[in-house]
Amino acid sequence: MAKTDELSDYLIAPDPGAARLTRAVEGVDHDGQITRISVVEERPLTIFLNGQEIVTAMTIGDYPEYLALGFLRNQGMLRDGETVERVDYDDDLETVVVRTDGQTTYEEKLKKKTRTSGCAVGTVFGDMMEGLEDVSLPDLQVRTSDLYTLAAKINRTPSLYLEAGAIHGTVLCLGSRPLVYMEDVGRHNAVDKIAGWMLSEGVNAADKLLYTTGRLTSEMVIKTALMGIPVLASRSGFTAWGVEIAQEVGLTLIGRMRGKRFVCLSGEHRLDRDADPDQITDEPRKSRRKGAQA
Repeated sequence: MAKTDELSDYLIAPDPGAARLTRAVEGVDHDGQITRISVVEERPLTIFLNGQEIVTAMTIGDYPEYLALGFLRNQGMLRDGETVERVDYDDDLETVVVRTDGQTTYEEKLKKKTRTSGCAVGTVFGDMMEGLEDVSLPDLQVRTSDLYTLAAKINRTPSLYLEAGAIHGTVLCLGSRPLVYMEDVGRHNAVDKIAGWMLSEGVNAADKLLYTTGRLTSEMVIKTALMGIPVLASRSGFTAWGVEIAQEVGLTLIGRMRGKRFVCLSGEHRLDRDADPDQITDEPRKSRRKGAQA
């Protein structure tokens, strides 16, 4: 696909035209007229770690290897120093098997599941927060001019989010450049895909920012912190527990980014206010993009 101005910065960009990701469905609109719209596909993906079945996730089906690696990494099931030897995806069986040089003994961990507020029934494991005790996030300075530039670029990017709705996006960014844009029916899946890509490519997290189209929940904060990314931003709002955890671990948490407006509820010391908000084009408070989901 030829790169447009909106996609020129991306290493991985959304592909809203991919045949497997959406399906045309016929219905009736408010005027009683026959209409056809694109709806997002979702399919199960079962993740194995060596010989042990870990979880079945509902996903749109792209980048299954990254999703599996990121999920296992963010759950603390892939430890520092452990070597991933192979990642095998079987499209017919809808499974990913991650094979490492270590042994898998997570029976007790698997019993302590917590259903999260994420879409498509997000799941984390009950001892996930234990990993936060050792988190030390870098003191990255974030220019507000970069935040405004990122928001404008990401909001113009062709995506499933704009094409069909019912989906969330998460974008790994460096300065004012969006690098990797992942989408899925659950925001937790989208961020896990980015975590898997970073692990696979050996990408440093210290100078990165994570942008999400979804709510800033406890799960999103935990995953971002465990990935070592110091800043998490969103167009959407916050949950109280998400804010509390961000403050505890020193994560910069920025929400309600619309036009020149944003609110920072944690880690304000990282912000370099180099942009004059009065010079930024604002948008109506109730403005919503086509297909936007809370």
